Amino acid sequence: MPDEHVSILQSLGVAVLALAAVVWVFGLISLLRGRSGAGGPTLYGFPYQRQAAPHLESVELTPAERDAFAGLVRQLNDGR
Repeated sequence: MPDEHVSILQSLGVAVLALAAVVWVFGLISLLRGRSGAGGPTLYGFPYQRQAAPHLESVELTPAERDAFAGLVRQLNDGR
């Protein structure tokens, strides 16, 4: 039984919020059931992700670049 201090608008607001929550839950459940497959749910907001890793890239360093890199590594190790 509603309290006599609660207005009709407050009661209606609670009812509307409860109905919106129920609709949201059912919509979420149907969304997850409809989009899940063998690979799981598909997220359409994200770009396509490759299944394989990208090709490894390597660059030959000149002797000066190797020396500079070795010096940098020594500098970082001395900072510990």
